[in-house]
Amino acid sequence: MPKTFTFEVHTPYRLFFTGKVEFFIVTLIDGEICVYANHSRFTAPTQTCILRIKDENGVSRPAFVTDGILEMKEFKTILIVDSAEWPEEIDTERALAAKQKALDIISTAKQKFEIENAKANLRRAEYRLKAAELK
Repeated sequence: MPKTFTFEVHTPYRLFFTGKVEFFIVTLIDGEICVYANHSRFTAPTQTCILRIKDENGVSRPAFVTDGILEMKEFKTILIVDSAEWPEEIDTERALAAKQKALDIISTAKQKFEIENAKANLRRAEYRLKAAELK
């Protein structure tokens, strides 16, 4: 039987996930990482991505998560993000509208901060849509 460890995903509004997992995959600022039991301890920033969790029963589940912080501790691993949603929770119409609005801003904005903010919004919308397809 594979080794498991406690993994939690927190948002400002709820405890999104807590449970024993075999592994999870998340995107750090310098690439994807797959974390298994007994991984060395560290703290790192994460990017908006599709989080993939394989629980103690061998069931894999994707979720949309925004930028955050991953903290590997000796007995527990915590991912703190601004937002997290299971595919069935995603409002695709809202995500499509957000994507279009971001594209419009990118094409018309003149200030760098407006463009960068719109690019971040676009990334979130695209990942929400990608996660929604994984229902």
